Amino acid sequence: MKSIAKLCKYVFMAVFTAIAVGPILWAFLSSFKTYAEINSSALSLPSSFNLDNYKAAFQYAPIAKYFFNSIVIVGSSVLVTVALVAMCAYIVSRFDFKLKTLVVLFISASLMLPAQAISQPLFMIFQKLGIFDTKLGLVIVYSAMGIPMSFFVMVSYYKTISTALEESAYIDGASFLQTFVHIILPLAKPGLVTIALLQFINTWNEFYFALMLTSGDTARTVPIALNYYMGTFANNYSALFAAVVMTVLPTILVFIVLQRQVMESLTAGAVKG
Repeated sequence: MKSIAKLCKYVFMAVFTAIAVGPILWAFLSSFKTYAEINSSALSLPSSFNLDNYKAAFQYAPIAKYFFNSIVIVGSSVLVTVALVAMCAYIVSRFDFKLKTLVVLFISASLMLPAQAISQPLFMIFQKLGIFDTKLGLVIVYSAMGIPMSFFVMVSYYKTISTALEESAYIDGASFLQTFVHIILPLAKPGLVTIALLQFINTWNEFYFALMLTSGDTARTVPIALNYYMGTFANNYSALFAAVVMTVLPTILVFIVLQRQVMESLTAGAVKG
């Protein structure tokens, strides 16, 4: 009976792994195929592995420019979100003050606000402020979008850090700022890495606001590039698959590099001795 249960567990895991990895692997292999090979058999292996399709992807569309835009916009939004949430979540998790409940309520309510509900006001405000179709505009929107979820993740993580450490620091003469910078932030590194990773993945793949708040190539990001140049790639699926692989590869690599810190954050406080 135990062997059957164990077999079912492995089959279940294999199926879900295939569902998650299968499309990515298929797109990766297809990015090396020629147009004729893709049309003849979608599941066959490529006859050769070369970078011709990747070179074609750069020739058919300014992918490099969109990549640069994504790096600047996403990187800036991650830094802004992490910096604001690190401070705000610490204050909320450690201190009681007037309007604290109201602040948490407003942040909670923003999680339930659909993007479509704020599209028109955002569009009008950005045009009035002169930041429509700019990188700054997208950084502001992405940072605001990432704060609510990141806030609750960090509040939960700060609560796993013992207050005795701060009390000891205050007794030794450390100021509030010194305690926060030199004691709390190093201990909160796994949590900060987690919200940075979540923010990176969400903003790198974001499509709706990137399309609505841009009109040219100045601030368009990689997801918009794939949609915008779909017509160009209509007769060159090989280049399209190469562009797709280049788009999803950064998020996969970043998660692989930071997965240890993410696991530490998710399991923090699970076991207490």
